[in-house]
Amino acid sequence: MAVVPLPFDGGNTGRAGLDLGDAVVGRIVVCNVYKEGYTMPEFNAVENTLFIPMLGRIYASEHFQNILYDEKAQSLKDMLPKSLMETGSQNQYTLLASASRSANMDRYIRDFLRRKPDGIIAELGCGLETTFYRNDDGHTRWYAVDLPDVMEYRKTLLPEPERQTYFADDAFSDDWLRRIRIDAPDAPVLVTAGGLFHYFEEEKVLALLRMLRSFGNMEVVFDSVNKSGMGMLRKKYMKQMGHADAGMFFYVDSASVLAGKIGSGVRVLAEEPYYRHIPRTGLKLSTKISMSVSDRFCMVKMVHLCHSAKFHD
Repeated sequence: MAVVPLPFDGGNTGRAGLDLGDAVVGRIVVCNVYKEGYTMPEFNAVENTLFIPMLGRIYASEHFQNILYDEKAQSLKDMLPKSLMETGSQNQYTLLASASRSANMDRYIRDFLRRKPDGIIAELGCGLETTFYRNDDGHTRWYAVDLPDVMEYRKTLLPEPERQTYFADDAFSDDWLRRIRIDAPDAPVLVTAGGLFHYFEEEKVLALLRMLRSFGNMEVVFDSVNKSGMGMLRKKYMKQMGHADAGMFFYVDSASVLAGKIGSGVRVLAEEPYYRHIPRTGLKLSTKISMSVSDRFCMVKMVHLCHSAKFHD
């Protein structure tokens, strides 16, 4: 599941802003059969958004490999519904916003594994993410969690790899955490939640973040909008997507304030503008402006928290 980060404007006129059109919306793709003998399940409004990041990663891989190159996503292009690949109604910013999230997550994952070679990666709301294939080092254990219908479809495109365990479960339950601690009682864990928390009330997100503290050495990284960014998501993004029924709730104005709400023992390791590390060479002027405005007002950000007093640089 995912939300595309946005700057300040909308419309399908090619201006800087957010416009995904109907091509990636589930109300179209639920009617498609991606291969003989398999009909896609009918996803709800939130689940439908799992196609957006895949499209962005394919676009970046074909046009802006300096931002993200995803060989696995490209290999799946011909297996996706044809309507999904029609990008004419989308602008460059929209497509690269999703790819930028993946690039940011890759950076955090690689840094974590550099610091903690025995670490474990847990992806919440994994959707059709191909993070494992971009970052597999040959020995790290991965866990991927998403709702049953999403995970069922994921398996048709991305069968469970040898070192990645799939959980068809609610990311806000503790079942996946308990499984990780059965498999690796003391290993450090990086939990990633890309484009996930926006859809949930603050108390639900806080409950999950507090729950992590009970399972030992944990870090969590996620993307979020601030209050002004959330207002734009509600007014423009979901309406343009045809998903006004997929509510948007959670935002972060200050990671330090968020850490205080979670409770003792939580450190803010990073709170940075979303596009800070994203190369802009070759991008359209409108895309560059959108990224700059977003970063200038911190409308979208990456947040990295540590749930253990044992953290060391």
